[in-house]
Amino acid sequence: MCFSAEASFGASVILGTVGVITVRQVQTKSQLPFAIIPFIFSFQQFTEGVLWMTFHNNNLAFLQPIATYTFLIFAQIVWPTWVPLSIILLEKDVRRKKILYVILGLGILCSVYITYSFLFYNVHSEISNHHIQYTFDYPHTAHFLWLTGLFYFIPTVVSTFISSVKRMQILGIIILLSCLITRTLMQQHFISVWCFFAALISVIVLFIIFRLQKSTDELDTLTPLSSTFQR
Repeated sequence: MCFSAEASFGASVILGTVGVITVRQVQTKSQLPFAIIPFIFSFQQFTEGVLWMTFHNNNLAFLQPIATYTFLIFAQIVWPTWVPLSIILLEKDVRRKKILYVILGLGILCSVYITYSFLFYNVHSEISNHHIQYTFDYPHTAHFLWLTGLFYFIPTVVSTFISSVKRMQILGIIILLSCLITRTLMQQHFISVWCFFAALISVIVLFIIFRLQKSTDELDTLTPLSSTFQR
């Protein structure tokens, strides 16, 4: 499957629509950070769509570094912190929440390190085999980069398995499978391709919010009965 500006813009429109529907289902402020995940992915995919256009239109070439860094800021800096934080706000189980706070700490460390790397080292993007390939001039060993990848993976994927929220594990399983498949088949284009699939997968966020709403409605329905028995 070839990816293109059209694919990125199309995904952006779909996710933006899903984002509107999801946010309209939110009942508490604690649900909002998780609910706007499709919105963030929508903007991220729009940014990569612009990046695609800069490779084919010399008049837009000046936007290439801006689009590159904007996409990567969301892909590598925002998600390791945003995902566990949004899940923590939904979590009711105290023990699970403590574990998620530790994972959030790893995510923050990852985000800070990548921010440092972006500030002091160069990042490049180019089209390679119908995909966008991002290269980083970080002067670090492969072992250190592997550790950074682990600190990224745990907050963005493992945190979904810690959560007690129903269907959150489904989100985690699908993201994990897409990660493994992309890493195996498209390692050179991993960042771009996995983010594309993760963006589409974020549609599941809508169903999780629906479930939370249903649980709240069921609780509200039961409350009068409880009051009756107390009387």
